[in-house]
Amino acid sequence: MIRHLKPRPSLWGLFSATAIGFTAVVLLGRPGELVRPYLIATKERLTFSSQLAAWLLERICDLLSALLIFAIALMEVDRSRAKVGPALQWALETGGYVAGAVGLACVATVVFMRQFSGPARKRLTDAFKALPERWRAKAEELLDSFLRGLEATKTRAGLAGIFWYSVLEWAVIVLCYVLLFRAFPALEGLRLADVLILIGFVAFGSLVQIPGIGGGVQMVAIVVFTEIFKIPLEAATGLALAIWVITFVAVVPLGVAMAVQDGLNWKKIKAMEDGYRQ
Repeated sequence: MIRHLKPRPSLWGLFSATAIGFTAVVLLGRPGELVRPYLIATKERLTFSSQLAAWLLERICDLLSALLIFAIALMEVDRSRAKVGPALQWALETGGYVAGAVGLACVATVVFMRQFSGPARKRLTDAFKALPERWRAKAEELLDSFLRGLEATKTRAGLAGIFWYSVLEWAVIVLCYVLLFRAFPALEGLRLADVLILIGFVAFGSLVQIPGIGGGVQMVAIVVFTEIFKIPLEAATGLALAIWVITFVAVVPLGVAMAVQDGLNWKKIKAMEDGYRQ
């Protein structure tokens, strides 16, 4: 996503920024997402707005992948051992329509970024003429930087690379959940389809991230375990907490260590995040 801006980026720098950024999400909630693009921009000497564009593109790819898995989960609910009541069945059907609409919006956004960024830039630049000279120059600079961050979608090779990296990323995620299912006796007998059902719902639950304590992941996992797989509430709660710790919280010690190595502390990161929110 940044190769067109930086042909030889530092993989260690990107890994460090990613570990610190995901740690910020766990500790600060979703607003901590801004930490990662800021650190990547700083380490690779790129503009922050270009990395916001790369972050947006990454989030669209992740959302499309999660929507695909969610769609598979909806289709597999009836085929697996999962049995749902009328109320939850209605929620699943409604979720399918919502997921389809969000997926179409994501695809439309990618097509727009690929095909119409030039005309959009011209229209926005014309609109900026109403601004004072100092603000107009800054706005045009930010717009150019942001659009440069999206140029990874302009070539077939760039799109193909993004697609296959997304496939690899989510294949690793599915494999991790398969191993998690094999690690807990309460989940014995569940098939790959059942794993996809859980991942599909958890992927959307992760959008709700309460600072320090998670939230959406645990709640969604508990609902899936109890309502769909009929696992007792006590066991479901323990499983949900274990999944959250392994898939989200596990990065925190590494992220904290890397932040200390980079001379960062959480007060600085919080101030950084608050500044960019404003």
